[in-house]
Amino acid sequence: MSTKTELNKVCEHCKGDFTINEDELALYKKVDIELPTLCFSCRVKLHLSFWMFGKFRKGVSDLSGENLITVLSENSRYPIYTSLEWYSDKWDALNYGMDYDSKLPFLKQLQNLQEKVPRPHQTGTKNTKCDYCDDVWNSKNCYLSRSMEHCENLFYSYRNIRVKNSIDATICFNCEKSYDISECHNSFKLFYSKHSRDCIDSYFLYDCRNCQDCFMCWNLRNKSYCIENIQYSKEEYEAKLKSLKLGLYSSVQSLKKNFEEITRKAVVHRQNFNFKVYNSDGDYLLDCKNCHNCNTISESEDSYNCIRGMRHKSDIDANGSWYSELIGNCAGCVNAYALKYSNWSSSRYSEYLDICVECEYCFGCVGLRKKKYCILNKQYSKEEYENLKNKIIADMKKREEYGKFLPYIMSAGPFNFSTSFLYFPKTKRENILKLGGYWEDVDESNIEGMLTSELPDDVKDVPDTIFTKALICPETGWRFNIAQNELIFYKENNIPLPRYHFDVRTKEQLKYLTVLHPYLYKCFYCQKDINAYYPPEWGYEKIACEECYKQNIA
Repeated sequence: MSTKTELNKVCEHCKGDFTINEDELALYKKVDIELPTLCFSCRVKLHLSFWMFGKFRKGVSDLSGENLITVLSENSRYPIYTSLEWYSDKWDALNYGMDYDSKLPFLKQLQNLQEKVPRPHQTGTKNTKCDYCDDVWNSKNCYLSRSMEHCENLFYSYRNIRVKNSIDATICFNCEKSYDISECHNSFKLFYSKHSRDCIDSYFLYDCRNCQDCFMCWNLRNKSYCIENIQYSKEEYEAKLKSLKLGLYSSVQSLKKNFEEITRKAVVHRQNFNFKVYNSDGDYLLDCKNCHNCNTISESEDSYNCIRGMRHKSDIDANGSWYSELIGNCAGCVNAYALKYSNWSSSRYSEYLDICVECEYCFGCVGLRKKKYCILNKQYSKEEYENLKNKIIADMKKREEYGKFLPYIMSAGPFNFSTSFLYFPKTKRENILKLGGYWEDVDESNIEGMLTSELPDDVKDVPDTIFTKALICPETGWRFNIAQNELIFYKENNIPLPRYHFDVRTKEQLKYLTVLHPYLYKCFYCQKDINAYYPPEWGYEKIACEECYKQNIA
């Protein structure tokens, strides 16, 4: 009888035990990277600390003095240029080139280089009127939104693809004219809803598909004119809907509490939200084959330990990465091939890169574009490059540096304003500082503005001049405004004005979409043991295995 090979290790950061299984070992060998010294959670936490969620602020370019909007900290360790300047010929990253010093740790030298090389004020290209955004691609007329592609007229939203004319949309795809929705797909005029697909003109839906004109419903399929899963005539439905006073903030808050109670006690929750997957495990997988321990990825195959990405192929420990193949221990890398231990780079056959674009055969470089055979931003011949790279790797192995991702001290900003904090919100300041990371407390208590408790309860009573006033978030004390187009959207759709800062609203939605580890439950129907991605403190009473869910709900 053959036995599978497993390797047991102890995490350098949290000191917990973790196991690398036989299939992982094979993929590490195929991608040709060193075995991890951190457990899965600590790897993800470190990677995502380099991806700034940030807080939008005004600043100026360190090159031209031009005004800009960025999520990068005001206390950044490096110069900040506008994106147009960064991609222009106004500067050359090779001018910061350094000679390798074998007496110093290589990652310390790379950090010294990193702190000299400028970074772009925002990530993303091919956008129109998206100045108040970050990590936005091929989008138009978006405002204070992050991590999206092919979006238009989107406000206060996060990680969306092809979403238009919407506000407070989080991890949604192909939606339009919607508000306060999370993990919804192919829907139109959907409000206050979660995990729903192909729905129209509906409110407070949870795990519904192909529903139209429904209110406060769950697990429904192909229905119209339902309220709390009870069928009504069109006339009855419209009369009841009108009586609910959806334009009142107090009324909506009461309905949200009812919706939360229904979610805990009545909804049958599927053990995961995977669709069209084969031989794969994790959560929020779409069109995936042979992907394991992955979360929120799509159109991917033969990959391990990847979260937040698309079109992975034979990747391992690649987080926040898209369109990549054979990459390992990387964060935020796009259009990458055979890339190792790198951050926010789109390059090939390279290692230890940070914000490098279209480079090949480079090692330990920052901010390079279309370069080859460079080390610490210094140009070499092919032979010189190979010899020096081999020497550096040998030195790094002696110091036990090689194969590790960039340390926390090289992250782009404070941990509590990074994407990592969205996934690990219980992380303590002192623990990050011990690992060399950063933390920043923002105090805006001295800012004057209108308390949101003073806003009219009914959106119809909100004056058109409200967009000229600063509002103060009761949770953070941060100031926010109601934009003019935003107010038009609220009034047209009878939506009461929000009372909390838009980042607080986004984080509230994300806490239900960022669970990376499953918990042991018994299927509500058949009572067999299952792994499901719902922390026990959520109090969900009905969780079904995939087979029972399909038989009873789908």
